[in-house]
Amino acid sequence: MAKLMINGKEYEYDEGTKFEYVAKDFQKEYADTIALVIENGKMRELTKSVKKDATIEFLTLGDKTGHKTYVRTATMILIKSMYDVLRDRLDHVSVEYAIGQGYYLEVELKEEKKLSDADVAAVKERMQELIDADRPITKRSYPKDDAIRIFRENGMMDKVRLFEYRRSSSINVYCLDDYYDYYYGYMLPSTGYVKYYDVIPYEDGVMLLIPHTEDPSRLGFFEPREKLFATMKRSNDWGKLMGICNVGELNDCICSGNIDDMILVAEALQERRIGEIAKEIVDRGDVKFVLIAGPSSSGKTSFSHRLSIQLRTFGKVPHPIAMDDYFVDREFTPLDENGNYDFECIEAIDTDKFNEDLTNLLEGKEVELPDFNFKVGKREYNGKKLKLSPDDILVIEGIHGLNPAATNRLPEDSKFKIFISALTTLNIDDHNRIPTTDARMLRRIVRDARTRGASAKRTIGMWQSVRRGEEKNIFPYQESADVMFNSALIYELAALKQYAEPLLFSIRQGEPEYFEAKRMLKFLEYFVGIDVKHVPNNSLCREFVGGSYFKV
Repeated sequence: MAKLMINGKEYEYDEGTKFEYVAKDFQKEYADTIALVIENGKMRELTKSVKKDATIEFLTLGDKTGHKTYVRTATMILIKSMYDVLRDRLDHVSVEYAIGQGYYLEVELKEEKKLSDADVAAVKERMQELIDADRPITKRSYPKDDAIRIFRENGMMDKVRLFEYRRSSSINVYCLDDYYDYYYGYMLPSTGYVKYYDVIPYEDGVMLLIPHTEDPSRLGFFEPREKLFATMKRSNDWGKLMGICNVGELNDCICSGNIDDMILVAEALQERRIGEIAKEIVDRGDVKFVLIAGPSSSGKTSFSHRLSIQLRTFGKVPHPIAMDDYFVDREFTPLDENGNYDFECIEAIDTDKFNEDLTNLLEGKEVELPDFNFKVGKREYNGKKLKLSPDDILVIEGIHGLNPAATNRLPEDSKFKIFISALTTLNIDDHNRIPTTDARMLRRIVRDARTRGASAKRTIGMWQSVRRGEEKNIFPYQESADVMFNSALIYELAALKQYAEPLLFSIRQGEPEYFEAKRMLKFLEYFVGIDVKHVPNNSLCREFVGGSYFKV
């Protein structure tokens, strides 16, 4: 018998008892379905067994990690269903982007152009059959060569290529009936755990809809985000143009000695897009205010500099303004629910003064612009005056740039709104996407350690608070942008790797941020690193690794 300490009490279980059965004994104490256990500080799948005395904690579908486990499991069931229903007609399926609570899977058929509504209905019906049957999802560790052979026999060359760079001697392979796959992260023990989902036709594939972590038992309404989807598709097309759609192909490019050319092409594609945006601004005619908004570590500062350079090529005179310079004095900053200053809410900005200054500039008046002194928490005036000439344009950066309340006194035709984010479209392999938030968090870990002396522990610890602020203040307005710009570079994670790994290794087991650090370290193992000497000094990547031409 093994003694398990659970929720402060001791219980005895036979050695060899699966954690799934232990979890069932305690499920009634949790509002959401238990998805994983933490045994003596180590995360375990429910298929693992009790082996010794331990302290046990449970993670549910309402937890971030548990939710990701649900998404992976639902994805595997969906792809298995596609192979069952479409059989010889299916050429290729890949998990591409997250759009709200939907996950887009691109489906390529051998002859037909796209799936029919009847095809999608049949796939969904098969998926429900597998769920109703509560089929087990098993995991087995194979020697690397055996795993590569399995995936080669199943035509999954993306995984073959990925594992050729794998240092580990073994690989965990998941199996659902006769279907084998690999997933980066944990899985639920059986198909019956996936109770809430939907599959709908979308563009060149389907959208898998999953509940939010805040309410794992309720499937919300899917809201298409056409501009976001189009922006991510453009970047995905760029990857196809370069022949790099997954990490294995990126590693091939690096190891073949073609990294310089690949970086130059990636940078040129971004520069061309920035030039197109500048031309659109100029062609609009009446634009005097370019408003740039985006989430943390999206590269707003570097982008504003590069956009300003492109505007100059059209004869315009850009002037950068930071919306942060219009913060209210510290004593007037609103407090959040924990009694801390809430610098990310719109009320932290003096929108009245901001609108007054911009309106006066639009009317041809001279205005003295403020600087916010973050050390003393006050707005100061240091003689920085501006009067707009016909060719002048203000390039304004701030998280509230797309919020109508921030510029409600300005004529709409005087504004051009840009949403920017690092929308990573590179995949680990066809069935394992890279969350855009992971790439942004790595950017911030590297940048904050370099510029602010902040530890990775601190950055990870505050990340969820940052994300909540983004969900409230930035993302609701992204579709109102005139254009979107993807600041992600196809090679950047290989460049960030060498900086991020030592910072993540500094987080020790037992610290709250340990599991996230361990996950990110495992993620970075997939990449062959590159020397940043290959990265141009005007690159958006330089805002994070250092060496930028711009003051960032």
